[in-house]
Amino acid sequence: MAPDRTQPGADSVQQLSFLSPESDAPQIDLLNDAPPVTQHTPLSIARMWFRHHLLELDRPANTVASYTYDLVVLEHRITDKPINRISETDIALYLAEASNKVTRKRRLTSVKAFFRFLTADLQVLKIDPSENFAPHPLEHRFPEILTDTEQESLMAAALADEPWSAPAIWLMLHLGLGRTELLALRRDHIDRTPVAGPEVLVAYDTPGKFNKQRTLLADDTFSAIYGIYLEERQPQDILFPYGPQAVNGMVDRVAAAAGIDRKITPQLLRHTAAVAMAARGYDINELLARLGLANDARNRETVRMYMAVAEERGHNEVPEVEVGS
Repeated sequence: MAPDRTQPGADSVQQLSFLSPESDAPQIDLLNDAPPVTQHTPLSIARMWFRHHLLELDRPANTVASYTYDLVVLEHRITDKPINRISETDIALYLAEASNKVTRKRRLTSVKAFFRFLTADLQVLKIDPSENFAPHPLEHRFPEILTDTEQESLMAAALADEPWSAPAIWLMLHLGLGRTELLALRRDHIDRTPVAGPEVLVAYDTPGKFNKQRTLLADDTFSAIYGIYLEERQPQDILFPYGPQAVNGMVDRVAAAAGIDRKITPQLLRHTAAVAMAARGYDINELLARLGLANDARNRETVRMYMAVAEERGHNEVPEVEVGS
């Protein structure tokens, strides 16, 4: 079995040799000339004070080594930011890169102890960016998304497919509608009269799901695509009178026509929309609202993943596809 290179003592630790027990004295000596920790202190210095704090508490050597190692990994991930600039997105990406559930849990324990030192013991920070992360293992990986080229090709192929394909794919790809939400749309849920752009009402009849109801802003491209659909099909009530499997089949068909050789699903389109929203600067609460997600720990972690993917991949806006008349 290959070694877990995220664990202290693995081969990769050779690149971080200053974490060895022999380096204890030099690190403590460095602190003799180091200024006190403030909110602007770099992570590299703050973690040395944290290590010194653990040694003063006579914590077990393995615990000190594990916490220190994990914080060095975090430091390498975020390029030694000042501690007041470490964000939830930084923590989400750091945890997501753990090679397994055990490593993720250990990393979370380390950063929570570190920020507890900064917020409770030193009181130099008021906000703990690790606070909202649950200790349970992360059950989902980075969401797959479409590249900009794939998105452009998919929309072009949708315009050449059945009349409902283009507006349906646009709504999933750009507004993040789920398949059930798409099929529940009625004609009067879309209003093209507002000056700011078409408004799409995602409505729910069940009282327990009223919190998922939301109004989303579309654009002129959608208005044109939707206009073509209305002229060709003229739906009277339900906008897309199809079943869930028809949506899946349509997405498969359009993806094949677009020359995309990997599996494309409605959920992947929603992930792509969510990452694009994150790239436009929406915060966690805004993303939860726009995606119709309940404000709970699991969903907050989901949208942090979207934000992490947007930051990691430098997501760009999708080029517009010209719509014929």
